[in-house]
Amino acid sequence: MSNKLRLLEELDRCVVEMEDEEVIDVAKEYVESGYDAYEGITEGLAKGMERAGDLFEEEEYFVPELLICSDAMYNGLEEMKPYIKKDTSDEKCNIIIGVVEGDTHDIGKNLVKIMMETAGFKVYDLGRDVPVETFLNKVKEVETGIVCMSTLMTTTMANMDRVIEELSREGLRDKVKVMVGGGPLSQSYAEKIGADAYTSNAAEAAKKAKELALELKNL
Repeated sequence: MSNKLRLLEELDRCVVEMEDEEVIDVAKEYVESGYDAYEGITEGLAKGMERAGDLFEEEEYFVPELLICSDAMYNGLEEMKPYIKKDTSDEKCNIIIGVVEGDTHDIGKNLVKIMMETAGFKVYDLGRDVPVETFLNKVKEVETGIVCMSTLMTTTMANMDRVIEELSREGLRDKVKVMVGGGPLSQSYAEKIGADAYTSNAAEAAKKAKELALELKNL
């Protein structure tokens, strides 16, 4: 096993096993070895957080464990942020991101936000439990961009549909691209509600956002 792969696995493990102090040393060793910080986040810290989220969904972890896992992730991020190479290509656009109304689970959303910022996007984070009107008002304010919505609850999935319907009713739908994600979602559901993209993880979301940004630019 290469040293880089070993460190990526250690970053992953530290997050899952709630090693919020040890992760700092591992992150330092990783970046000081000259390895790519963005990859350290996507293939190490973020993967660990996604695994922790899976354990939470399986009821093997509960809120206290999940919070310590997120502390570990953020501790690692703080070490890596100064080493991230910002992407400054000109196809970037605004990102409006939030967890839809009725859902307060925001770890996945926060991961996507970090990936978007790292990729060079201008991110407007609306937070969690975001009403339909708040999404609409932000689109009116920034005028164009990518609306990213997430939820971990089947009971709140319909609020994504409501946002898209209201964007159309207000004549704003053609000005934005819509990307959705979250545990209970699927590609077929995204297509059903008229979203432009569905992604299953933070790294994939950042990659897809680049494609959507280019589509917006060419409109």
